[in-house]
Amino acid sequence: MAVPKRKTSRSNTRHRRAQWKATAPSLVVCANPACRSQHLPHRACPQCGQYGARGAMRQVL
Repeated sequence: MAVPKRKTSRSNTRHRRAQWKATAPSLVVCANPACRSQHLPHRACPQCGQYGARGAMRQVL
């Protein structure tokens, strides 16, 4: 296992950690013309249960 030869300074550590940013998830519009709500891509719509242009899917609770 590799062991660092020198201690990493606070500024270098914080500079590296500053690049870790959370990004907002990309949302898509529901294909159902009556619904048109936004949901995560490649998932069924939580409002109407439709997945893409395939028609309404039955929701399992």
